[in-house]
Amino acid sequence: MERKDFAFNKGSKKVSLFLESLKAMGRGSRSFFSCAAIVWATFFFAPITLAQVPTGTSSGASYPQRPVKIIVPFAPSGPNDLIARIMAQKLGDWSGRAFVVENRGGAGGTIGVDAGLKAPADGYTLIMGGSSNLAVAPSFYKKLPYDSLRDLAFISNCAFVPYVVVVNPRVPAKNIRELVRIAKTRSGFLSYGSSGTGSMSSLAVELMNATMATQITHVPYKGTVPALTDVMTGQIDLMAADFATVASLAQSGRLRMLAAAGSKRTHAAPELPTVAESGYPGYAVDAWFGLVSSIKTAPDILSKLTQAVRQIVQSPEVRSRFEQLGYDPIGNTAHEFEAMVRADIEKFARVIQAAGIQPIP
Repeated sequence: MERKDFAFNKGSKKVSLFLESLKAMGRGSRSFFSCAAIVWATFFFAPITLAQVPTGTSSGASYPQRPVKIIVPFAPSGPNDLIARIMAQKLGDWSGRAFVVENRGGAGGTIGVDAGLKAPADGYTLIMGGSSNLAVAPSFYKKLPYDSLRDLAFISNCAFVPYVVVVNPRVPAKNIRELVRIAKTRSGFLSYGSSGTGSMSSLAVELMNATMATQITHVPYKGTVPALTDVMTGQIDLMAADFATVASLAQSGRLRMLAAAGSKRTHAAPELPTVAESGYPGYAVDAWFGLVSSIKTAPDILSKLTQAVRQIVQSPEVRSRFEQLGYDPIGNTAHEFEAMVRADIEKFARVIQAAGIQPIP
């Protein structure tokens, strides 16, 4: 604050009244003078005291001062939940304050995101968002209670969860090109399972249909496990599923992996080519999970969290832990994370439209 905020202006009305009061009180008793002087001094200096209280100052330096909640918009034990719990533990170590995971599942993960955005935007409620509820949901729901690009502040994307295309061993295809040839030769003959319409497992194959001009028939299930069970028994032919779930099944010969569905090969199976590398450039379905908050959160808090999350994800200990789970660490900047979400929103909007999927009211 500048010196002029504290200077006495002898010509001001307030100072004149104050000085006249002192003269008048001087003619009275000592006790009256003392009491009146205190009252007038309080009246006069109160604005100066209030003026010294900083407004709009940064709160990031002392953040966090109490426990922080991380809302996971899905049930426990899934990739979203596991990544969130690893990050919660390490953020707690970093800050000296508890980061507590709260599962709020439902409606494809949109209920948890909405709940997080309705909490006070003070940095003490974070959301472990994912590709399904941040990038797919805008085209899958007619009345989504939030706008991913308008309402969210992006902190850092934590990890990719690699998806791979798997088939029943009786399907005579050893790679994606052979699978596409079969699909085109016998249109509508092949079928694929998913954990539900609009899920990443369904959109991955629908993107194949759109990219490769195939017509692989969709059979939706209520979950990944029953769909994979029917792939193994031959009730349906193929599926796109996360690598961690199918790795052991492929090793035992109950499934055959054809390609990685993401934009790059997964570290857990570096010998497995991507669909794009198999002759279909531009194809990529990346399932990811990252921390977001309300756009109204103070920028200095967001910046502090981004720096912390990036350091944690890129640490040898966390990278190793993610890789053991079959996940690929990311730890990107807030700007990079937002650009990824923006691109995926556009991509999945095209896929949903091409597949003829009607948005949920």
